Amino acid sequence: MLQPKVLVFDIETSPMLAFVWDLYDQNVAVNQIQRDRFVLAWSAKWLGDAPSKVMYMDQRNAKNIEDDRKILQGVWELLNEADIVITQNGKKFDSKRLNARFIEHGMPPPSPYKHLDTLLIAKQVADFTSNKLEYLADKLCKKYKKLKHTEFPGLALWIQCLAGNVKAWDCMKKYNIHDVLSTEELYERLKAWVPTNMPKPFVVEQAGMQCEKCGAKGHMSKRGFHLTTKMKVQRFQCLGCGGWQLGKKVANA
Repeated sequence: MLQPKVLVFDIETSPMLAFVWDLYDQNVAVNQIQRDRFVLAWSAKWLGDAPSKVMYMDQRNAKNIEDDRKILQGVWELLNEADIVITQNGKKFDSKRLNARFIEHGMPPPSPYKHLDTLLIAKQVADFTSNKLEYLADKLCKKYKKLKHTEFPGLALWIQCLAGNVKAWDCMKKYNIHDVLSTEELYERLKAWVPTNMPKPFVVEQAGMQCEKCGAKGHMSKRGFHLTTKMKVQRFQCLGCGGWQLGKKVANA
């Protein structure tokens, strides 16, 4: 059976440069902006691929660093191929920031895709102290916890990349790729909890054969019925990830 193509991705954008009158509580007007934001780098991988297959592009060799059309084309092609994307806070940030740049450059929209946002999954099903990647990865990920860019702390990493510092660009690449791997591992920890109204990365013909959350085959166990006022539906639980799903066949209640 043809399965959806699931892309995990993350982008890094430049800060805006603006004239301000003070250090605290500023309201920046449009005419104060001297340089608008643009995409500095992106990283992506297909769900389940080896870490060595992570893809990455950045602006380090661009003649005009503000002209991000080349790297935008790269991520556009991946989004155009994807059926589902997985991000951390990507519904609010990554996807909309990319769309803004696509529109500015006159690019058409990529083919429609569904979106699984690990921040929104965590927020909807649990009450963590924080839903930021740094906190969730520290609590839930075993291999890919959020990196601390100690050599170029905070904004310094972005400033040094904009200044052409090769070491900073190398740190940006490592940082961006690691965020994708952290997001994928975080999703793997959360996938059994994904609400039923969110996209499913696996298409199944019969619930008893394959889990729609993790793709495991032959590990679905019958666990009673889901009852409505008119019918009952066989309920299954995956012995792999622990996720629940309903069967396709129904019986009269």
